[in-house]
Amino acid sequence: MELGHFSLSLNVKDITASKSFYQAMGFIEIDGSANNQDYELPAGQDWAIMKNEGTVIGLFQGMFESNILTFHPKDARSIQKSLKESGIGIKVEADESETGPAYVMLTDPDGNEIMFDQP
Repeated sequence: MELGHFSLSLNVKDITASKSFYQAMGFIEIDGSANNQDYELPAGQDWAIMKNEGTVIGLFQGMFESNILTFHPKDARSIQKSLKESGIGIKVEADESETGPAYVMLTDPDGNEIMFDQP
């Protein structure tokens, strides 16, 4: 099972303060809502993707309830199929009749959320 690139999606209370904190640690913003003006987020929501060398974190304000381990595979649907065949429960399923971007979410035995987000 090829999980793809890994990032940590952090639930933050103040995106400006969080970006400043991680920038002080050497992270740079490589994507975010400011770069994606083609859609409008609901009030109170914002996001930024930060990178420092090979480490990537996503900062998400008002979008998630908890932190999420995020993998970016080439095929989230094949991972979903393998997980289901292994008896692992899926919290949010991708539509297997479609192609293109999709995401699958599950929760580990300790309540940690895991997302497979296919671009």
